[in-house]
Amino acid sequence: MAKTLTGTVTSDKRDKTITVTVTSRETHPIYGKQYTVNRKYTAHDEKNDAKQGDLVVISEVRPISKTKSFTLSKVLKKSVGTLELKDDAAVEEKA
Repeated sequence: MAKTLTGTVTSDKRDKTITVTVTSRETHPIYGKQYTVNRKYTAHDEKNDAKQGDLVVISEVRPISKTKSFTLSKVLKKSVGTLELKDDAAVEEKA
């Protein structure tokens, strides 16, 4: 059975390729403390459906390229919008 992962799209700038960040909680083998691990995967998105901020499911397939071994299965939740800080405001204050 193919491995499936759920994560958030962090980049959709490349054509037919998305970068997905998968966050998981792991326990340290000796100390027993839990910590968060973020892993990035590149996945094939044939129709360019996923956008930045979307929650997606990716599944493992045969290697498509040097870095892509996953493909987009489905988009679970579309992002409402992105919050971007504007650098222009700081420039206008200085002028």
